[in-house]
Amino acid sequence: MNPTAQIEGWSTPRLLLDADRLDRNAARMRARCEELGVTLRPHLKTAKSLEVARVAAGGNRGPITVSTLAEAEYFAAAGWRDILYSTAIVPAKLARADRIQREHGARVLLVLDDRDAAAAIGRAAASLDARFGVLVEIDCGEHRSGVEPASRELIALAEIIEACAPHLELMGVMTHAGHSYALDELPRIRGLAEVERLAAVASAGLLRAGGHACPIVSIGSTPTVLFAEHLEGITEVRAGVYLFWDLSQLSRGVCTLEDIAISVLATVIGHQRRGPSLILDAGALALSKDIGANHFMPNAGYGWVCDVDTVQPLGSLTVGTVHQEHGSVPLPDESWFARLPIGSLVRILPNHACLTCAAYASYEVLRAGKGIEQWPRIGGW
Repeated sequence: MNPTAQIEGWSTPRLLLDADRLDRNAARMRARCEELGVTLRPHLKTAKSLEVARVAAGGNRGPITVSTLAEAEYFAAAGWRDILYSTAIVPAKLARADRIQREHGARVLLVLDDRDAAAAIGRAAASLDARFGVLVEIDCGEHRSGVEPASRELIALAEIIEACAPHLELMGVMTHAGHSYALDELPRIRGLAEVERLAAVASAGLLRAGGHACPIVSIGSTPTVLFAEHLEGITEVRAGVYLFWDLSQLSRGVCTLEDIAISVLATVIGHQRRGPSLILDAGALALSKDIGANHFMPNAGYGWVCDVDTVQPLGSLTVGTVHQEHGSVPLPDESWFARLPIGSLVRILPNHACLTCAAYASYEVLRAGKGIEQWPRIGGW
């Protein structure tokens, strides 16, 4: 059975997931982590799906990473017990995190990078009679959040956390080389992976030398995990976009076109002859306005327009402009109007999968030789 034959007549836009590609992507990362001797704690902020999480973990319910408490609650309710909430928390959110632990028997690991915040979280945890494991976030160069590696600031923060015992327990350090996305040369990505590793390992070493426990040494970005020479001293890695891939990663040479598992099904709803251009029913809300791929791939636009059956690019067609519900595809000539008449279906490979997926409540899952399934996904915060 050809799943795409069942797509005819569907309302659009819809989020499609190629299950065979997903399986391959997940297996590749699991094998890579086994090769490196580290635990995989997949980041599910993009997937937000129980079914995708099971594929990522090879059918197990191992450690996971989330970025919202809605995700933490969703996965805990389904049996996941070791959950890293990777966004720094504030006291107002602590009662919800505590409830997730109590109701579902899960451990929610928190992340802190500020002494005042740590003291406030410790007081809030004490008032709730709650207990949380805590990782200190290290800034390995992205400068979004985190303390300086192997610094006095790190030691001071660790002391505050330990002073909040038994309500807070220092469990280790974590860092994220998000600036790896600014690189498109594999030797430079490999070099940054070593910077990321050293920042975490040196910080863990300083904590241990000061008598502080540090069982978890956590790093993670898909490019650095895939291309690191080694991860000596690291206990776990967090990565997420590898499950789906997108044009942003393709533009950096981190994946191939055949790895991209996510696409948006859209319909041609208009022919604009003053241009000329196609008008699709997938605009900013269906695709997002992220153009992160365009720095290295200027023709990425808001997504490549592909054949609905083969998912191969249709010439050089790309979504060049988006309005809320309209996507405009500039055409090299008017012959495309006959090739893609109004009502035609196309698939759009996203510029950035994380933001594109956020628009949808479910995946339409296609697998070669089988029918189409629907996998729900969680939203909100």
